[in-house]
Amino acid sequence: MKLDTILVLDFGGQYCHLIVRRVREHNVYSEIVSCDISPKEVEVLSKRFTLKGMILSGGPSSVYMENAPKFDPEILRLGLPVLGLCYGHQLIAYLSKGRVVSGGKQEYGITYVTIDRLVGVLKNLSRREKVWMSHGDTVYHLPEDFEVLARTENCPIAAFRHKKKPIYGLQWHPEVVHTEHGMKMLKNFIFDVCKCRANWRPESFIERGIQEIKQTVGHEKAVIALSGGIDSSTATVLASKALGNNLTAVFVDHGFMREGEPEFVKEIFEGLGVNVITINAQERFLKKLKGVVDPEEKRRIVGREFVRIFEEVARDTGAEYLIQGTIYPDRIESGIRKHSDKIKSHHNVAGLPTRVKFRAIVEPLRDLYKDEVREIAETLGLPREVVRRQPFPGPGLAVRIVGEVIREKVDLVRKADKILSEEMEKSELKERLWQYFAVLTDTKSTGVRGDSRAYGYTVAIRAVESKEAMTAGFAKVPYDALERISTRITNELPSVIRVVYDITHKPPATIEWE
Repeated sequence: MKLDTILVLDFGGQYCHLIVRRVREHNVYSEIVSCDISPKEVEVLSKRFTLKGMILSGGPSSVYMENAPKFDPEILRLGLPVLGLCYGHQLIAYLSKGRVVSGGKQEYGITYVTIDRLVGVLKNLSRREKVWMSHGDTVYHLPEDFEVLARTENCPIAAFRHKKKPIYGLQWHPEVVHTEHGMKMLKNFIFDVCKCRANWRPESFIERGIQEIKQTVGHEKAVIALSGGIDSSTATVLASKALGNNLTAVFVDHGFMREGEPEFVKEIFEGLGVNVITINAQERFLKKLKGVVDPEEKRRIVGREFVRIFEEVARDTGAEYLIQGTIYPDRIESGIRKHSDKIKSHHNVAGLPTRVKFRAIVEPLRDLYKDEVREIAETLGLPREVVRRQPFPGPGLAVRIVGEVIREKVDLVRKADKILSEEMEKSELKERLWQYFAVLTDTKSTGVRGDSRAYGYTVAIRAVESKEAMTAGFAKVPYDALERISTRITNELPSVIRVVYDITHKPPATIEWE
Protein backbone atom coordinates (compact mmCIF):
# COMPACT_ATOMS: atom_id res chain seq x y z
CA MET A 1 0.00 0.00 0.00
CA LYS A 2 1.33 3.42 -0.95
CA LEU A 3 1.55 5.94 1.88
CA ASP A 4 -0.61 9.05 1.86
CA THR A 5 2.02 11.78 1.67
CA ILE A 6 2.40 15.53 2.17
CA LEU A 7 5.35 17.08 0.31
CA VAL A 8 7.15 19.99 1.97
CA LEU A 9 8.84 22.37 -0.46
CA ASP A 10 12.07 23.58 1.08
CA PHE A 11 12.81 27.32 0.84
CA GLY A 12 15.65 27.19 3.39
CA GLY A 13 13.66 27.84 6.55
CA GLN A 14 15.06 26.56 9.83
CA TYR A 15 11.65 25.02 10.57
CA CYS A 16 11.35 23.12 7.29
CA HIS A 17 11.95 19.71 8.81
CA LEU A 18 9.87 20.68 11.82
CA ILE A 19 6.90 20.93 9.44
CA VAL A 20 7.63 17.38 8.29
CA ARG A 21 7.89 16.25 11.91
CA ARG A 22 4.52 17.81 12.80
CA VAL A 23 2.84 16.08 9.86
CA ARG A 24 4.37 12.75 10.89
CA GLU A 25 3.05 13.24 14.42
CA HIS A 26 -0.37 12.75 12.86
CA ASN A 27 0.85 9.40 11.46
CA VAL A 28 0.87 10.79 7.94
CA TYR A 29 4.08 10.46 5.94
CA SER A 30 5.84 13.64 4.85
CA GLU A 31 8.95 14.21 2.79
CA ILE A 32 11.01 17.26 1.88
CA VAL A 33 11.63 18.15 -1.74
CA SER A 34 13.46 21.04 -3.39
CA CYS A 35 11.45 24.23 -3.72
CA ASP A 36 12.01 24.24 -7.49
CA ILE A 37 10.49 20.78 -8.01
CA SER A 38 8.78 20.54 -11.41
CA PRO A 39 5.26 19.22 -12.09
CA LYS A 40 6.95 16.33 -13.95
CA GLU A 41 8.96 15.44 -10.86
CA VAL A 42 5.78 15.56 -8.79
CA GLU A 43 4.25 13.10 -11.23
CA VAL A 44 7.24 10.75 -10.77
CA LEU A 45 6.88 10.92 -6.98
CA SER A 46 3.21 10.02 -7.29
CA LYS A 47 4.33 6.55 -8.41
CA ARG A 48 5.94 6.00 -4.99
CA PHE A 49 3.44 7.82 -2.80
CA THR A 50 -0.21 8.79 -2.79
CA LEU A 51 0.37 12.54 -2.91
CA LYS A 52 -2.32 14.40 -1.00
CA GLY A 53 -0.96 17.93 -0.62
CA MET A 54 1.99 20.33 -0.39
CA ILE A 55 3.29 22.72 2.24
CA LEU A 56 5.59 25.59 1.25
CA SER A 57 8.10 26.26 4.03
CA GLY A 58 9.36 29.55 5.38
CA GLY A 59 12.80 30.84 4.51
CA PRO A 60 15.36 33.59 5.20
CA SER A 61 14.84 35.37 1.84
CA SER A 62 12.65 38.22 0.68
CA VAL A 63 10.58 37.58 -2.46
CA TYR A 64 12.32 40.64 -3.95
CA MET A 65 15.88 39.46 -3.32
CA GLU A 66 18.04 38.60 -6.29
CA ASN A 67 18.15 34.81 -6.64
CA ALA A 68 15.42 34.40 -4.02
CA PRO A 69 14.08 30.82 -4.17
CA LYS A 70 10.83 30.45 -6.12
CA PHE A 71 8.54 27.59 -7.06
CA ASP A 72 7.02 26.73 -10.44
CA PRO A 73 3.57 28.45 -10.56
CA GLU A 74 2.28 25.38 -12.40
CA ILE A 75 2.41 23.65 -8.99
CA LEU A 76 -0.71 25.65 -8.06
CA ARG A 77 -2.54 24.19 -11.07
CA LEU A 78 -1.96 20.52 -10.24
CA GLY A 79 -5.13 20.29 -8.18
CA LEU A 80 -3.24 19.31 -5.01
CA PRO A 81 -4.03 21.28 -1.83
CA VAL A 82 -1.27 23.81 -1.03
CA LEU A 83 -0.45 25.56 2.26
CA GLY A 84 2.12 28.36 2.29
CA LEU A 85 3.78 29.28 5.60
CA CYS A 86 5.55 32.60 6.20
CA TYR A 87 7.80 32.99 3.11
CA GLY A 88 5.65 30.37 1.35
CA HIS A 89 2.56 32.47 2.16
CA GLN A 90 4.21 35.57 0.72
CA LEU A 91 5.43 33.71 -2.36
CA ILE A 92 1.96 32.38 -3.24
CA ALA A 93 0.62 35.94 -3.07
CA TYR A 94 3.56 37.35 -5.04
CA LEU A 95 3.43 34.77 -7.86
CA SER A 96 -0.37 35.15 -8.04
CA LYS A 97 0.08 38.88 -8.77
CA GLY A 98 -0.71 40.08 -5.26
CA ARG A 99 1.29 42.85 -3.55
CA VAL A 100 3.99 42.04 -1.01
CA VAL A 101 5.65 44.95 0.81
CA SER A 102 9.27 44.54 1.87
CA GLY A 103 10.69 46.15 5.00
CA GLY A 104 7.38 47.33 6.47
CA LYS A 105 6.30 46.69 10.03
CA GLN A 106 8.07 43.53 11.04
CA GLU A 107 6.76 40.97 13.51
CA TYR A 108 8.96 38.59 15.52
CA GLY A 109 7.79 36.41 18.36
CA ILE A 110 4.38 35.90 19.94
CA THR A 111 1.57 37.79 18.15
CA TYR A 112 -2.20 37.69 18.51
CA VAL A 113 -4.11 37.21 15.27
CA THR A 114 -7.76 38.05 14.61
CA ILE A 115 -9.51 35.41 12.51
CA ASP A 116 -12.38 36.73 10.38
CA ARG A 117 -13.32 33.44 8.71
CA LEU A 118 -13.12 30.15 10.61
CA VAL A 119 -12.85 27.93 7.53
CA GLY A 120 -10.45 25.37 6.05
CA VAL A 121 -7.12 25.44 7.86
CA LEU A 122 -8.65 27.75 10.51
CA LYS A 123 -11.72 25.64 11.17
CA ASN A 124 -12.83 25.26 14.83
CA LEU A 125 -10.35 27.84 16.16
CA SER A 126 -11.09 30.94 18.25
CA ARG A 127 -11.56 34.40 16.81
CA ARG A 128 -8.34 35.45 18.57
CA GLU A 129 -5.34 33.11 18.45
CA LYS A 130 -1.79 33.27 19.85
CA VAL A 131 0.71 32.58 17.04
CA TRP A 132 4.44 32.79 16.36
CA MET A 133 5.51 35.33 13.74
CA SER A 134 8.93 35.81 12.18
CA HIS A 135 8.77 37.99 9.06
CA GLY A 136 9.97 41.20 7.48
CA ASP A 137 7.88 41.19 4.28
CA THR A 138 4.09 41.49 4.48
CA VAL A 139 1.24 40.67 2.06
CA TYR A 140 -0.84 43.84 1.54
CA HIS A 141 -3.05 42.99 -1.42
CA LEU A 142 -4.55 39.84 -2.96
CA PRO A 143 -5.95 39.17 -6.45
CA GLU A 144 -9.74 38.92 -6.81
CA ASP A 145 -9.78 35.12 -6.70
CA PHE A 146 -8.33 35.09 -3.14
CA GLU A 147 -9.94 36.15 0.16
CA VAL A 148 -8.52 37.30 3.51
CA LEU A 149 -9.06 34.96 6.47
CA ALA A 150 -7.10 36.63 9.29
CA ARG A 151 -5.17 39.76 10.25
CA THR A 152 -2.99 41.30 12.96
CA GLU A 153 -2.40 44.90 13.96
CA ASN A 154 0.64 45.14 11.67
CA CYS A 155 -0.31 42.55 9.06
CA PRO A 156 -3.58 43.16 7.16
CA ILE A 157 -3.41 39.77 5.40
CA ALA A 158 -2.10 37.28 7.96
CA ALA A 159 -4.00 34.38 6.35
CA PHE A 160 -5.79 33.84 3.04
CA ARG A 161 -7.30 31.22 0.78
CA HIS A 162 -8.20 30.85 -2.87
CA LYS A 163 -11.95 31.16 -3.38
CA LYS A 164 -12.23 28.01 -5.52
CA LYS A 165 -9.00 26.01 -5.13
CA PRO A 166 -7.64 24.39 -1.92
CA ILE A 167 -4.80 26.92 -1.64
CA TYR A 168 -4.07 28.57 1.73
CA GLY A 169 -1.46 30.91 3.18
CA LEU A 170 -0.53 31.61 6.81
CA GLN A 171 1.93 34.35 7.70
CA TRP A 172 2.68 32.65 11.02
CA HIS A 173 4.37 29.34 11.88
CA PRO A 174 1.86 26.70 13.03
CA GLU A 175 4.65 24.13 13.28
CA VAL A 176 6.34 25.74 16.32
CA VAL A 177 5.05 25.10 19.83
CA HIS A 178 4.67 28.83 20.48
CA THR A 179 1.64 28.89 18.14
CA GLU A 180 -0.91 27.72 20.68
CA HIS A 181 -3.18 25.75 18.35
CA GLY A 182 -0.70 25.16 15.52
CA MET A 183 -1.22 21.40 15.59
CA LYS A 184 -4.96 21.88 15.12
CA MET A 185 -4.28 24.13 12.10
CA LEU A 186 -2.03 21.50 10.53
CA LYS A 187 -4.52 18.76 11.39
CA ASN A 188 -7.21 20.74 9.56
CA PHE A 189 -5.00 20.93 6.49
CA ILE A 190 -3.86 17.29 6.62
CA PHE A 191 -7.24 15.66 7.17
CA ASP A 192 -10.00 18.14 6.26
CA VAL A 193 -8.35 19.81 3.27
CA CYS A 194 -6.02 17.03 1.99
CA LYS A 195 -8.21 14.06 3.08
CA CYS A 196 -5.18 12.05 4.25
CA ARG A 197 -5.30 8.64 5.92
CA ALA A 198 -3.12 8.09 9.01
CA ASN A 199 -1.20 5.11 7.60
CA TRP A 200 2.46 5.71 8.58
CA ARG A 201 4.58 4.77 11.65
CA PRO A 202 8.25 5.59 12.44
CA GLU A 203 9.06 1.89 12.87
CA SER A 204 8.74 1.52 9.11
CA PHE A 205 12.21 3.12 8.85
CA ILE A 206 13.94 0.18 10.55
CA GLU A 207 13.98 -2.18 7.60
CA ARG A 208 14.79 0.67 5.22
CA GLY A 209 17.79 1.69 7.35
CA ILE A 210 19.13 -1.86 7.53
CA GLN A 211 18.72 -2.35 3.79
CA GLU A 212 20.42 0.98 3.02
CA ILE A 213 23.46 -0.04 5.06
CA LYS A 214 23.57 -3.47 3.41
CA GLN A 215 23.27 -2.05 -0.10
CA THR A 216 25.93 0.61 0.49
CA VAL A 217 28.52 -1.41 2.39
CA GLY A 218 27.85 -4.81 0.84
CA HIS A 219 30.31 -7.42 2.07
CA GLU A 220 32.96 -4.84 3.00
CA LYS A 221 33.85 -3.76 6.54
CA ALA A 222 32.75 -0.55 8.27
CA VAL A 223 33.43 1.41 11.44
CA ILE A 224 30.71 3.28 13.26
CA ALA A 225 31.16 6.34 15.46
CA LEU A 226 29.68 5.35 18.84
CA SER A 227 29.21 8.01 21.51
CA GLY A 228 26.67 6.21 23.67
CA GLY A 229 23.93 8.72 22.89
CA ILE A 230 20.58 7.62 21.51
CA ASP A 231 21.41 8.50 17.89
CA SER A 232 24.73 6.70 17.55
CA SER A 233 23.44 3.82 19.69
CA THR A 234 20.43 3.26 17.43
CA ALA A 235 22.59 3.54 14.32
CA THR A 236 25.00 1.01 15.86
CA VAL A 237 22.24 -1.55 16.43
CA LEU A 238 20.93 -1.07 12.87
CA ALA A 239 24.46 -1.39 11.47
CA SER A 240 25.13 -4.45 13.59
CA LYS A 241 21.99 -6.14 12.23
CA ALA A 242 23.07 -5.25 8.70
CA LEU A 243 26.78 -6.10 8.87
CA GLY A 244 27.34 -8.44 11.82
CA ASN A 245 31.05 -9.11 12.37
CA ASN A 246 32.01 -6.73 9.57
CA LEU A 247 31.20 -3.80 11.90
CA THR A 248 33.56 -2.23 14.44
CA ALA A 249 32.10 0.35 16.83
CA VAL A 250 34.63 3.01 17.83
CA PHE A 251 34.17 4.96 21.05
CA VAL A 252 36.55 7.91 21.23
CA ASP A 253 37.19 9.24 24.74
CA HIS A 254 38.24 12.78 23.93
CA GLY A 255 38.28 13.75 27.60
CA PHE A 256 35.12 15.85 27.37
CA MET A 257 32.62 13.18 28.40
CA ARG A 258 30.22 13.27 31.32
CA GLU A 259 31.06 11.51 34.57
CA GLY A 260 31.18 7.73 34.05
CA GLU A 261 30.34 7.90 30.34
CA PRO A 262 33.18 5.75 28.91
CA GLU A 263 32.47 2.91 31.35
CA PHE A 264 28.72 3.12 30.65
CA VAL A 265 29.16 2.83 26.87
CA LYS A 266 31.56 -0.08 27.03
CA GLU A 267 29.36 -2.07 29.41
CA ILE A 268 26.12 -1.53 27.47
CA PHE A 269 27.39 -2.39 24.00
CA GLU A 270 29.61 -5.28 24.92
CA GLY A 271 26.46 -6.64 26.57
CA LEU A 272 24.65 -6.28 23.24
CA GLY A 273 27.34 -8.31 21.47
CA VAL A 274 28.80 -5.37 19.53
CA ASN A 275 32.54 -5.27 18.85
CA VAL A 276 33.60 -2.03 20.59
CA ILE A 277 37.03 -0.40 20.49
CA THR A 278 37.73 2.40 22.99
CA ILE A 279 40.32 5.01 22.00
CA ASN A 280 41.77 7.19 24.75
CA ALA A 281 42.56 10.46 22.98
CA GLN A 282 42.27 12.95 25.84
CA GLU A 283 45.71 14.50 25.49
CA ARG A 284 45.38 14.61 21.71
CA PHE A 285 42.18 16.68 21.81
CA LEU A 286 43.34 19.02 24.59
CA LYS A 287 46.47 19.77 22.60
CA LYS A 288 44.50 20.45 19.40
CA LEU A 289 42.11 22.81 21.22
CA LYS A 290 44.81 24.79 23.03
CA GLY A 291 44.19 28.52 22.61
CA VAL A 292 40.96 28.03 20.63
CA VAL A 293 37.98 30.12 21.81
CA ASP A 294 35.71 30.25 18.76
CA PRO A 295 32.98 27.57 19.09
CA GLU A 296 32.82 26.94 15.34
CA GLU A 297 36.56 26.28 15.29
CA LYS A 298 36.18 23.94 18.27
CA ARG A 299 33.59 21.93 16.39
CA ARG A 300 35.71 21.79 13.23
CA ILE A 301 38.75 20.62 15.17
CA VAL A 302 36.80 17.96 17.06
CA GLY A 303 35.11 16.78 13.85
CA ARG A 304 38.43 16.56 12.03
CA GLU A 305 40.16 14.67 14.83
CA PHE A 306 37.27 12.23 15.18
CA VAL A 307 37.49 11.35 11.50
CA ARG A 308 41.27 11.01 11.60
CA ILE A 309 40.93 8.54 14.48
CA PHE A 310 38.23 6.60 12.61
CA GLU A 311 40.54 6.50 9.58
CA GLU A 312 43.33 5.09 11.74
CA VAL A 313 41.04 2.37 13.12
CA ALA A 314 39.74 1.65 9.60
CA ARG A 315 43.29 1.20 8.35
CA ASP A 316 43.95 -1.34 11.10
CA THR A 317 40.65 -3.22 10.60
CA GLY A 318 40.36 -3.00 6.81
CA ALA A 319 37.16 -0.95 6.94
CA GLU A 320 36.09 1.00 3.83
CA TYR A 321 33.02 2.80 5.20
CA LEU A 322 32.17 5.14 8.08
CA ILE A 323 28.68 5.02 9.62
CA GLN A 324 27.34 7.88 11.74
CA GLY A 325 24.22 8.50 13.81
CA THR A 326 23.61 11.93 12.29
CA ILE A 327 19.97 13.04 12.61
CA TYR A 328 18.16 15.88 10.89
CA PRO A 329 18.54 18.63 13.53
CA ASP A 330 22.33 18.15 13.21
CA ARG A 331 22.11 18.76 9.48
CA ILE A 332 19.62 21.63 9.50
CA GLU A 333 21.59 23.70 12.06
CA SER A 334 24.77 23.14 10.07
CA GLY A 335 23.18 24.88 7.06
CA ILE A 336 23.48 21.93 4.69
CA ARG A 337 20.59 22.93 2.42
CA LYS A 338 20.80 25.22 -0.57
CA HIS A 339 18.85 28.20 0.81
CA SER A 340 19.33 27.73 4.57
CA ASP A 341 21.47 29.76 6.95
CA LYS A 342 24.05 28.00 9.13
CA ILE A 343 23.15 28.28 12.82
CA LYS A 344 26.12 26.29 14.08
CA SER A 345 28.30 23.53 12.68
CA HIS A 346 27.83 20.06 14.09
CA HIS A 347 31.08 18.16 14.42
CA ASN A 348 29.68 15.23 12.42
CA VAL A 349 28.28 17.37 9.57
CA ALA A 350 29.88 20.71 8.70
CA GLY A 351 32.70 19.90 11.13
CA LEU A 352 33.91 17.05 8.94
CA PRO A 353 37.14 17.62 6.99
CA THR A 354 36.79 18.15 3.24
CA ARG A 355 38.64 14.95 2.39
CA VAL A 356 38.06 11.68 4.20
CA LYS A 357 39.68 8.30 3.53
CA PHE A 358 36.42 6.38 3.30
CA ARG A 359 34.61 5.11 0.25
CA ALA A 360 31.42 6.64 1.69
CA ILE A 361 29.86 7.98 4.90
CA VAL A 362 26.55 6.26 5.70
CA GLU A 363 23.93 8.08 7.80
CA PRO A 364 20.82 5.88 8.10
CA LEU A 365 19.04 8.23 10.55
CA ARG A 366 19.73 11.45 8.64
CA ASP A 367 16.06 12.35 8.03
CA LEU A 368 14.73 11.48 11.48
CA TYR A 369 14.11 13.47 14.64
CA LYS A 370 15.32 12.41 18.04
CA ASP A 371 11.90 11.39 19.34
CA GLU A 372 11.44 9.22 16.22
CA VAL A 373 14.86 7.69 16.85
CA ARG A 374 13.75 6.91 20.43
CA GLU A 375 10.71 5.07 19.09
CA ILE A 376 12.92 3.04 16.77
CA ALA A 377 15.37 2.34 19.61
CA GLU A 378 12.56 0.98 21.78
CA THR A 379 11.38 -1.24 18.94
CA LEU A 380 14.94 -2.53 18.50
CA GLY A 381 15.07 -3.41 22.21
CA LEU A 382 17.78 -1.01 23.39
CA PRO A 383 17.99 -0.64 27.21
CA ARG A 384 15.83 2.11 28.71
CA GLU A 385 18.89 3.93 30.08
CA VAL A 386 20.04 4.36 26.46
CA VAL A 387 16.60 5.13 25.00
CA ARG A 388 15.94 7.93 27.51
CA ARG A 389 19.52 9.23 27.52
CA GLN A 390 19.78 12.99 27.21
CA PRO A 391 21.23 14.56 24.07
CA PHE A 392 24.93 15.33 24.40
CA PRO A 393 26.98 17.25 21.81
CA GLY A 394 29.70 15.30 19.99
CA PRO A 395 32.42 17.75 21.13
CA GLY A 396 31.06 17.16 24.64
CA LEU A 397 32.05 19.52 27.43
CA ALA A 398 34.40 21.36 25.04
CA VAL A 399 31.38 23.32 23.78
CA ARG A 400 29.97 23.75 27.29
CA ILE A 401 33.02 25.80 28.18
CA VAL A 402 32.81 29.34 26.84
CA GLY A 403 36.32 30.31 25.85
CA GLU A 404 39.52 28.26 25.85
CA VAL A 405 39.31 24.61 26.85
CA ILE A 406 41.80 23.69 29.57
CA ARG A 407 41.83 20.74 31.97
CA GLU A 408 40.84 22.83 35.01
CA LYS A 409 37.70 24.06 33.24
CA VAL A 410 36.80 20.60 31.95
CA ASP A 411 37.00 19.21 35.49
CA LEU A 412 34.88 22.08 36.82
CA VAL A 413 32.06 21.80 34.28
CA ARG A 414 32.02 17.99 34.58
CA LYS A 415 31.58 18.23 38.36
CA ALA A 416 28.94 20.97 38.03
CA ASP A 417 27.08 18.84 35.50
CA LYS A 418 27.18 15.84 37.86
CA ILE A 419 25.72 17.90 40.71
CA LEU A 420 22.97 19.21 38.43
CA SER A 421 22.15 15.70 37.22
CA GLU A 422 22.00 14.31 40.75
CA GLU A 423 19.57 17.01 41.86
CA MET A 424 17.42 16.82 38.73
CA GLU A 425 17.12 13.05 39.12
CA LYS A 426 15.44 13.66 42.48
CA SER A 427 13.02 16.14 40.89
CA GLU A 428 9.53 15.44 39.60
CA LEU A 429 10.61 17.31 36.47
CA LYS A 430 13.08 14.68 35.26
CA GLU A 431 10.62 12.82 33.01
CA ARG A 432 9.46 16.05 31.37
CA LEU A 433 12.83 17.55 30.62
CA TRP A 434 14.42 17.13 27.22
CA GLN A 435 17.84 18.19 28.41
CA TYR A 436 19.64 19.84 31.30
CA PHE A 437 23.29 20.72 31.68
CA ALA A 438 25.83 23.14 33.13
CA VAL A 439 27.86 25.68 31.16
CA LEU A 440 31.10 27.22 32.41
CA THR A 441 30.96 30.80 31.18
CA ASP A 442 33.93 33.07 30.51
CA THR A 443 32.64 35.55 33.10
CA LYS A 444 34.27 35.91 36.50
CA SER A 445 32.79 37.92 39.35
CA THR A 446 33.41 38.96 42.93
CA GLY A 447 32.04 37.02 45.88
CA VAL A 448 32.62 36.39 49.56
CA ARG A 449 33.90 33.21 51.19
CA GLY A 450 34.07 33.37 54.97
CA ASP A 451 35.08 36.94 55.69
CA SER A 452 37.31 37.26 52.64
CA ARG A 453 36.85 38.50 49.11
CA ALA A 454 36.70 35.80 46.46
CA TYR A 455 36.87 36.07 42.68
CA GLY A 456 35.74 33.14 40.57
CA TYR A 457 33.82 31.53 37.74
CA THR A 458 30.14 31.82 36.81
CA VAL A 459 28.26 28.61 35.97
CA ALA A 460 25.06 28.80 33.92
CA ILE A 461 22.37 26.14 34.27
CA ARG A 462 20.20 25.25 31.26
CA ALA A 463 17.09 23.04 31.39
CA VAL A 464 14.59 22.80 28.52
CA GLU A 465 11.45 20.99 27.47
CA SER A 466 11.12 19.92 23.83
CA LYS A 467 9.78 17.23 21.52
CA GLU A 468 12.35 17.21 18.74
CA ALA A 469 15.03 19.83 19.57
CA MET A 470 14.07 22.15 16.70
CA THR A 471 12.17 24.30 19.20
CA ALA A 472 12.38 24.30 23.01
CA GLY A 473 11.07 26.15 26.02
CA PHE A 474 13.07 26.78 29.19
CA ALA A 475 11.88 24.60 32.06
CA LYS A 476 10.21 26.29 35.01
CA VAL A 477 12.34 24.61 37.64
CA PRO A 478 11.11 25.26 41.21
CA TYR A 479 13.14 27.80 43.16
CA ASP A 480 13.95 25.34 45.95
CA ALA A 481 15.52 22.96 43.41
CA LEU A 482 17.53 25.78 41.86
CA GLU A 483 18.64 26.84 45.32
CA ARG A 484 19.90 23.34 46.15
CA ILE A 485 21.77 23.16 42.83
CA SER A 486 23.35 26.59 43.30
CA THR A 487 24.32 25.92 46.91
CA ARG A 488 25.93 22.58 46.10
CA ILE A 489 27.88 23.93 43.11
CA THR A 490 29.28 26.93 44.99
CA ASN A 491 30.04 24.86 48.11
CA GLU A 492 31.59 21.86 46.36
CA LEU A 493 33.45 23.85 43.70
CA PRO A 494 35.29 26.68 45.52
CA SER A 495 36.42 28.31 42.27
CA VAL A 496 32.77 28.92 41.27
CA ILE A 497 31.32 32.06 42.83
CA ARG A 498 28.05 32.52 40.99
CA VAL A 499 25.32 30.31 39.43
CA VAL A 500 22.75 31.70 36.96
CA TYR A 501 19.72 30.08 35.30
CA ASP A 502 19.04 30.46 31.55
CA ILE A 503 15.40 31.45 30.89
CA THR A 504 15.60 31.73 27.10
CA HIS A 505 13.45 29.74 24.67
CA LYS A 506 14.62 28.25 21.37
CA PRO A 507 14.20 30.32 19.28
CA PRO A 508 15.75 32.86 19.71
CA ALA A 509 18.49 30.90 21.49
CA THR A 510 19.74 27.44 20.61
CA ILE A 511 19.61 24.73 23.27
CA GLU A 512 23.38 24.52 23.63
CA TRP A 513 25.29 27.71 24.32
CA GLU A 514 28.01 27.09 21.74
